[in-house]
Amino acid sequence: MQITRQADYAMRAVLYLAELGADRKAATSRIAQEEHIPPSFLAKIVSQLSVAGLLHTSRGARGGVSLARSPENISLLEVIEAIDGPILLNECVVDTALCVLGENCPIRPVFCDAQTQLVEQLERTSFGEILRSNGKAVSA
Repeated sequence: MQITRQADYAMRAVLYLAELGADRKAATSRIAQEEHIPPSFLAKIVSQLSVAGLLHTSRGARGGVSLARSPENISLLEVIEAIDGPILLNECVVDTALCVLGENCPIRPVFCDAQTQLVEQLERTSFGEILRSNGKAVSA
C-alpha cells in the first residue's frame, strides 16, 4: 500500500496551516510555493478537504484557506481518507468473497491485523501531536 501523492500533498498543506496557528489564513498560492505542490493540484485538494470539513476557504482580497478545527482535532487518517477514501490493504479485508480461499485464507488475518493497526495509528496521530514532536507550539 502506498499513500497517493495527492494525500501526501494534502497532509503537507494541513501541516502548513497547523504551523500558522489557529484562525490564520494562507493563500493557496503561498502554500503551493512553500510546500512545492502544483497550484492546480492544490486547488483540487483544498476543495476535497473543505468538503470533508477539515478546511475553511474564503475568496477575495482577505480570503485564503484555514483549518476548520484545531490541529489537535484533525488526524492523519481524516486527511488521507478525505483524499484517497478508506484505507484498504487488500480487498479480502472487507469482503472474503473476493478471495477464492475466503475465510480459510491463512494470510487474511495478518492483513486484517495490519490494517487495524495502521488505521488506529493514523487515527490517533493528530497534527497537533506532529507539531509538538517537531518542537513547535500548538495554538488552539
